[in-house]
Amino acid sequence: QVQLVEAGGGLVQAGGSLRLSCVATGRTVSNELMGWFRQGPGLEREFVAAIYWSGGTYYANSVQGRFTISRDNAKNTVYLQMNSLNPEDTAVYYCAADQNYRRLRLGSASSWGQGTQVTVSS
Repeated sequence: QVQLVEAGGGLVQAGGSLRLSCVATGRTVSNELMGWFRQGPGLEREFVAAIYWSGGTYYANSVQGRFTISRDNAKNTVYLQMNSLNPEDTAVYYCAADQNYRRLRLGSASSWGQGTQVTVSS
């Protein structure tokens, strides 16, 4: 079983940037799809971005052009660079891992982190 631990959340003003990281321990995730999800106050958890082991990426329309997902397989780590943040980005951000894109994309990934809070003030 892989454990995922997110870090990098915090409070930032609108227009600012944050970089989230997610470290996987227990086994390598270099051959798995990694993704980020978020859940805002009173909202359902939603897909943010995903990255294949080969580096191919997918983004939600709401973050396209502002967020960048990347991974360092040697460090078993995935990152989410978030720029031009706005208050609507306020949420708990979760890291996820799975070998199946559809399963991950639909929010049914096999592994999840505990989440890190991102708060964007106006």
